Amino acid sequence: MLSTSLSAAGSKSAATLYSPPNFSGLSLHLFDSQLRLPSLSTRRPCRAVVAMAGTGKFFVGGNWKCNGTKESITKLVSDLNDAKLESDVDVVVAPPFVYIDQVKSSLTDKIEISAQNSWVSKGGAFTGEISVEQLKDIGAKWVILGHSERRHVIGEDDLFIGKKAAYALNEGLGVIACIGELLEDREAGKTFDVCFTQLKAYADAVPSWDNIVIAYEPVWAIGTGKVASPQQAQEVHAALRDWLKKNVSDEVASKTRIIYGGSVNGGNCAELAKQEDIDGFLVGGASLKGPEFATIVNSVTSKKVAA
Repeated sequence: MLSTSLSAAGSKSAATLYSPPNFSGLSLHLFDSQLRLPSLSTRRPCRAVVAMAGTGKFFVGGNWKCNGTKESITKLVSDLNDAKLESDVDVVVAPPFVYIDQVKSSLTDKIEISAQNSWVSKGGAFTGEISVEQLKDIGAKWVILGHSERRHVIGEDDLFIGKKAAYALNEGLGVIACIGELLEDREAGKTFDVCFTQLKAYADAVPSWDNIVIAYEPVWAIGTGKVASPQQAQEVHAALRDWLKKNVSDEVASKTRIIYGGSVNGGNCAELAKQEDIDGFLVGGASLKGPEFATIVNSVTSKKVAA
């Protein structure tokens, strides 16, 4: 839980809630076409089972990021409305803020709406921010927090992200809580350390895990066309579930969905979905293509093969 109350956080100045970004650590040359990714030493072996280790429903989110126009989003929504989606999947899309109302009013109710970010406290004199209360008012059910683009481009740190997650959950929004390592972290053998530190920041702040989905997104795989192998993704997901078991509870470890993000597409989703600790996906570019996004949603069928 937070050491200071959220109401107190809301009364602080913006300067105490948020530190200015430092771009010096952002390496724009990380995505070498000859990238070779080291394997990690697994905390437990990857099991050759086609099933879900957790008990939660398969979850697929589409993060549209800063993309789209009224015209293109109208077409995308039409494609999603026409798609045949498996019924046993929670499906969420996150349009840019300015199009949430348009999407909410025209999209099938089988797909819920997420925001891409929210402010750390109640709204007020915070120019350019969007409050949780405003998101709920227009029908959003979820919010994506801790995305690497917010961490490494905007400069949000673990503590600030944890406070944002706590406030959103306390006000009734579900949180898609993103974590993930840079390429330099993986090459230095620090993937688990980085991910566990980011996960602990959520654990220290949130009031409950009832409405949280963890999204593991290795930064080196986001928008680069490079995707973690099914085995690489599985070993991190398994380690994250073990961390929850040891540091939170067996129940939370079992019921919390851990989804993968990072250049997921219609061609690689089925093999990734077969991994037992991968409970779904957070999809970037491919979510802007209705038929391909439907293919990713329907990859849940890969879970239906008997163990």
